[in-house]
Amino acid sequence: MASKTAAAKDIITLHGSAAIVSEFFCYAANSILYNRAVYPEESFVKVKKYGLPMLLIEDESVKSFLSNLTSQISEWLEAGKLQRVVLVIMSKATGEVLERWNFRIETDNEVVEKGVSREKSDKEIMREIQAIMRQVASSITYLPCLDEACVFDVLAYTDTDVAVPFTWIESDPKLIANPQMVKLHAFDTKIHKVDTLVSYKNDEWDEEE
Repeated sequence: MASKTAAAKDIITLHGSAAIVSEFFCYAANSILYNRAVYPEESFVKVKKYGLPMLLIEDESVKSFLSNLTSQISEWLEAGKLQRVVLVIMSKATGEVLERWNFRIETDNEVVEKGVSREKSDKEIMREIQAIMRQVASSITYLPCLDEACVFDVLAYTDTDVAVPFTWIESDPKLIANPQMVKLHAFDTKIHKVDTLVSYKNDEWDEEE
């Protein structure tokens, strides 16, 4: 009986996978906003998640935005309709795109269509997410300093047959011309695989060398 009980904890359902991925995005977004100083340090409170100290923003409007975003992402993930989520950091003064944090999602369509489940241990998934969060925290060592006031937005790339909620609007992709790119670790629930990539504006000094 003991072995059966242990095995049951490793079962990943579509609903469970969607919850893991959407929650990951919420924490990743908070970490990016903190580490890239989009909001001041005192706007965040420290919590423990994924076995790591994490930071969550206390600003009510941003919390509400991210909460609504998380629930919408979870809904799209369960329907197998979400292809990627991109967090964009822009200059507040000019609207110029400075960074794009790109989370590309691959979905196991058999799970969506047939309702089957997959197996993977929670610990293994957590270790993979930990690796990404550590990379986000260390991003300040290689990303250019954002020495101006910035704002952020989130883009969602969905299948064309998805009904878009009224709170969302059509957007251009907010691309960066000739960006530098750094690929981060991926994590995989066996139902959703998330690849992470950050692209950022080339430093003008680099271009002159």
